Amino acid sequence: MSTTAISFRLPKAASQGFQNASAYDTHRPSYPQEAVTSLLSALGLLGKQNTKILEIAAGTGKFTELLANREEGFNVIAVEPHGDMRGQLAGKGLKGVDVRDGHAGRLAVEDGEWADGYIAAQSFHWFANKETLKEAHRVLKKGRGLGAIWNIEDYNKPREWKATTTWEEKLNSWIYSISSDGQPRFRDGQWRGALEDQQLFALPLSEETVKWTVWLSEGALWSRINTLSQVAILEGSDREAAVRVFKEALQSPDVERNEKGEIALHGVTYFVWTKKLDS
Repeated sequence: MSTTAISFRLPKAASQGFQNASAYDTHRPSYPQEAVTSLLSALGLLGKQNTKILEIAAGTGKFTELLANREEGFNVIAVEPHGDMRGQLAGKGLKGVDVRDGHAGRLAVEDGEWADGYIAAQSFHWFANKETLKEAHRVLKKGRGLGAIWNIEDYNKPREWKATTTWEEKLNSWIYSISSDGQPRFRDGQWRGALEDQQLFALPLSEETVKWTVWLSEGALWSRINTLSQVAILEGSDREAAVRVFKEALQSPDVERNEKGEIALHGVTYFVWTKKLDS
């Protein structure tokens, strides 16, 4: 088992914000096959039979499911510290998946180099630090890769990215205005710092994006926004204000609806990867 011992406490934003694991699993998007295939190829895992993948902060298994359903027959250890999310994942009974409690800085896996790939889906920003990279380096085989992947809707993008529409930009500004819990998010870009100031993995990072559009009813769109941890915990007047901002944004003239009244939501799947350096 890991000998790395650091104290760990799940941040309140995560422990409370992701408490409704079922809603998260229902309303968060899956990942485009194009992006999944590209990432697996970049990590040298595409078409490789019976290889071992360590998935960190696997959540409810949105990405884990895609790994389990592939023809390669991957052996996946899915590590998740949040009890409700871990239970949701374990309940799926995914073939070839071993669900374990644990966190990125202290992995409940054997000592030595054994993993053919290390993947963090929609999560690396929560634990981008030196302890995480040391553990990843410990378990990965020589020359094998670490990858991180995110689905990023326009309303939850970094400020410097241009939104497709004004209504999504309005929601993006609102998301920034309520994000004062001090916890790092993808859009803050802080996660890059851990990877830039280290000598365990190759630099520069490789990166790729896949754009997508999904059509959602107004209710489904609001439910998806509520899977963001900082939105999920809003109560009272703060929640009332959130609903008001949401409805006002949907009055923008560039909201596109189809014949069913569904709204076009835009986003990208963004992923990066790097390879372990020999120590």
